Amino acid sequence: VQLQASGGGLVQTGGSLRLSCAASGPTFSSYVMGWFRQAPGKEREFVASISRSGTTTSYADSLKGRLFISRDNAKDAVYLRMNSLKPEDTAVYFCAAKRGYYSTYERVSDYDYWGQGTLVTVSS
Repeated sequence: VQLQASGGGLVQTGGSLRLSCAASGPTFSSYVMGWFRQAPGKEREFVASISRSGTTTSYADSLKGRLFISRDNAKDAVYLRMNSLKPEDTAVYFCAAKRGYYSTYERVSDYDYWGQGTLVTVSS
């Protein structure tokens, strides 16, 4: 599967963004999807994951309540809604896909396919 992330940009503190990740290739609904982010000089970190059906989600503890992952299997897409953005949310955001047994996955090493990333910059 090929992944294309979009929707990043420059936003002020407190603002919102919705990132999208379009998948190409068969059987998108067979993949667990995840979002990760990487800030300058830091390691890539888990943001959120969603099960194949969309009924189960998981989030990084520090981001719960502000970021929301969803998917539309009819459109082969996964989304990340980000609210109340802070300067520390500034990072390149990546979507990723995983075929696996569990509902969600949280480690970078779990995922098999990655998109190219979209930059989110939050100004103070």
